[in-house]
Formats: sequence, structure tokens, C-alpha cells
Amino acid sequence: MENEPVHALMHGSFVIERRFQAPPETVFKAWADPDAKAQWFIGPESWKLVERKLDFRSGGEERLEGLFKDGTRTVYAARFHEIIVGKRLVYVYDMHINDAYLSVSLASVEFGPDDGGTTMTYTEQAVYLDGKDDTESRRHGVGAHFDKLADALQRNMPN
Repeated sequence: MENEPVHALMHGSFVIERRFQAPPETVFKAWADPDAKAQWFIGPESWKLVERKLDFRSGGEERLEGLFKDGTRTVYAARFHEIIVGKRLVYVYDMHINDAYLSVSLASVEFGPDDGGTTMTYTEQAVYLDGKDDTESRRHGVGAHFDKLADALQRNMPN
């Protein structure tokens, strides 16, 4: 630890707003229910699930670990700070790639009614520990998850 290089901290933030054709309670449940979240909070096709845990309560933790075909291991570890059912989430999460501690993020998700659907506003503030500003890549990855969320909501909505 003493001889490890110290990288400059890089900071980034972004906001993603999405509209879904489902009521706020349904969109919120997609975050809260372990089976529903497993439908959209996953890695890309080349990624294989190793471990998934979701203790959805204030103070509860979430963990998602997976492996890419090339052997790269990813670990997402979160802790929920505030949960207001159907309204908002506030949580902190760490990202690890192999043995490297990549980043720490504060995220909030707000759910609001929007003409029979939901507007979901996601805000993330990240500190990247490896000296690289990965904000655009992170925004892209989170957006890809929300694309999967939209697909899951559409598949599971009654006709």
C-alpha cells in the first residue's frame, strides 16, 4: 500500500431524464423488487453474473459482481441512504474492476407522474480514483441500463 501510485482524483456529474409509459409505482418497483431489477440491471452480453444481492431498505446494501469473457471482474457495491416509496432513492455505490478501486458515486433517482407515465430523473456525482475522468463512459453505461429498464417495463406491462 505504501508504494502504490497515488492518482489525481477526477470528479464528474451528469443527469439522465427518461420518460416511461408506466406509473411511478411500477417504475419504482423495477428498482425495489429483486426479480424485476434482475431483468434490467445486468452487464452486456459478454458479461456473466457471479453474484447478485439486493437488500432494498434504508441502510441496506446491493451487490452485483460479474465476469467478462476475457476474465475482467466487475463489482458494484451500493448502500441505500434514503428510500421514499414511489418518489425517490438516494444511494452511494463503489465500482471495482479486478483488484482496482475505480470510483465512488452518489446517486439519486426521482420518480414523478407524467401524463399517465413516469418521468425518472437520475443524478450521479462521481469521484474517479484512477486519475481518469470516466464521466462520459459512465453516463453511457447508466443510459444502457435505462434502455434495458424501458424494455423490461414494456415486456411486463399489461396489454
